[in-house]
Order: sequence, then C-alpha cells, then structure tokens
Amino acid sequence: MKVGGDWLTRPETQAVCAMLTGAGHRALLVGGCVRNALLGFPVADVDIATDARPETVSVLAEKAGLKAVPTGLAHGTVTVVAGHVAHEVTTFRRDVETFGRHATVRFSTDVAEDAARRDFTMNALYATPEGEVVDPLVGLPDLMARRLRFVGDAAARIEEDYLRILRFFRFHAWYADPAGGMDAEGLAACATHVGGLAQLSRERVGAEMRKLLQAPDPAPAVAAMAQCGVLAQVLPGADAAALPVLVHLEAGRPPCWMRRLAVLGGSGLTEALRLSRDESRMVALIRDEIGSLRPPADLGYRHKDGLAADIVLARAALTGAPLPDGWQAAVATGAAARFPLRAADLMPGLSGPALGARLAELEARWIASGFRLTGAELLGGGGGGFPSP
Repeated sequence: MKVGGDWLTRPETQAVCAMLTGAGHRALLVGGCVRNALLGFPVADVDIATDARPETVSVLAEKAGLKAVPTGLAHGTVTVVAGHVAHEVTTFRRDVETFGRHATVRFSTDVAEDAARRDFTMNALYATPEGEVVDPLVGLPDLMARRLRFVGDAAARIEEDYLRILRFFRFHAWYADPAGGMDAEGLAACATHVGGLAQLSRERVGAEMRKLLQAPDPAPAVAAMAQCGVLAQVLPGADAAALPVLVHLEAGRPPCWMRRLAVLGGSGLTEALRLSRDESRMVALIRDEIGSLRPPADLGYRHKDGLAADIVLARAALTGAPLPDGWQAAVATGAAARFPLRAADLMPGLSGPALGARLAELEARWIASGFRLTGAELLGGGGGGFPSP
C-alpha cells in the first residue's frame, strides 16, 4: 500500500529524507502523519525515523545546509529544520528500562524494534519517502478497521507510561470505529492501572482531556472512562450522563471542549486540568448560567453569540428540557442589541450606588421589552432617570 499527499512530497520533507538516504541511511515517515494520511485526515507534524544515530543526523544536516536542533539527544531526537519546516528525526530505538514517562533507550538499526516500543498498532506504521507503507507489526489491518489496540501486552505498555491510559480513550474518540466497541484487553488494563494516573502532571492530564473533548463525538469514550474509574480519577465528581445529549444537540456546531467540560462538571476543575484563568472563568460562567433563568435573548445580550449558544445547549443537555423555539434567532437579536442609555443620562439627578441600581433597573426593563424601548421611553420623557409628572 502507498500513501501520499502534499505533506510527503513537499520539498522540505523530501530534502530531509534525501539527506539521510543519500548517506546510506533509512528515512521512514512514522506515526501520526502516516496514520492520518491513510485515514484521509489532515496531517500536521511530520516525524521521521532513521537508523542513523543522532550525532550523525546533526552532521548530515549541517552538510546539507539544514539546521539541526538537539531537542532530545538522550532519546535520539534531532529537530531538522528545512525551509522553516521542522521535522523531528529520531533514531530507531528500543527501551532498556522504563520509569513512567521516562525511559532508558538503546539505539537500534531495526525498525521492528522501534515499532515494538510504540503505544498503539495504528501508530506503528511507517512510510518510505516514496510513500510505500512499512508495517513491521501488521498494524495496517487494525487501522483500516478503525480498531485501536495496544502494541503487544496492554498492561506492559501502560506501565511504561500511564499517560497511555488517557491516550487510549482520546485515540478511540478520534480514530476508532465506535460501533466496533473498545478493545477488551486494553480497557481492562486501563481499569487495573487507573491508580497510576496520580503520577502524571496535571498539565499533561489537562492537555489530553482537551484533545479528547474536542473530538467530533467523545461521548462513548468518556462513558467508558466513567465505567472503568478513569473519569473519577482525573475529574472527581464528573458525570458523563449528559455528554451524549449535548453532542446530539450540537447538531453540526463546531466542537468546544469547554462547553463539554462544563456539562461533565466535577470538583476542582481548574486544578485538576490546570485550566488557565480565562478557561476557568469561561467554564464557571457556563455552569453558573445553566442554573439561571435568563432566556436566550438575554444571554445573547450579556455574553454574545458563541458563549450564549454554549449556555443554551449545555442547559438543555443537563436539564433534559427541549431547546427553546427560535433560540438561535433570539441569541442573535440579543447579541446585536445595544442599551440606549448611559450613566450620564441619569445625572445629575442620581449618583453613586443609587445611580447604578437605577441604571440596572432600566436595563432590565429594556431587556424585558425585547430591546424595543428607546432611551426616551425608558426615562419617561423626563431627565435624571425620573418619569416626568
């Protein structure tokens, strides 16, 4: 089987491959770029595996007029920049010892040894610069069937790196066929080793959860996480029951991981996932407004289109109430509305807290009118915010 695409044939990538093959070494595109290309998904980063040792890669890059950055020499990785495009070039390797996310590796010249240390069979696929697929572990049938399986023994792969538990669910959401169910061995290994997640940094957990919740439909994967205890470990108090309802209600809207996280809930989300200040504020605002009685038009006025829509959708998913008729038009109307009064319009008759309270009262009347009352009508024809006699 062959793979192709602009990511493979672009001059920068071919130059890095030629730098290696011209010196008698192998250059194999590997991992996500091959997987995504075979599935027809967009390709982002391009990684290259080789039998050349990292110091050799650096020397060859210099001779070829390319920039070599020693980003991970201990693990065999040199970032080679060609025409402003970065390629991670990593020497074939095998694990000697593993310590969670850290491993002692030994360089190899055997691509099969390199493939055996990868996480999933669909990620252990390689391609030559000409696009010929190299499949040392016979993972291609798994990919074509959209079947996610660990390489070799699932428990052993997880013990090497507990982050692979979260990657198992994330990759299932993005690449597996949900109708095929989850690999039983992999799911059991995740459940058995759930305690290992406590060893991971919250930053890494947060990064994985963001990617998972951004998938087109993460609900089946998140439900499986809940069933095997993983969700409670990473998001204590979270409830996955409303997530499939939300995904259904989204009906083609772009995925939003914060909207989905707000529906999952849980305690201490900011710390659990290392949310930024803005992310934490956004999730908290959605959750707070879910319990408010503000109609869609009011939400649109206060929060503008995108966030207001998130609130309406999340509220419907969690309460089980149907989406209000014409809610999208109401949100748009509110978002476009502009309150016709300013504080100066109520002065000098009012000042201080009384001014703020009166302005809020008038704004509430204006919203209740469907944003139709004019400034003069709100003021009753008089000045200072008082009706005329």
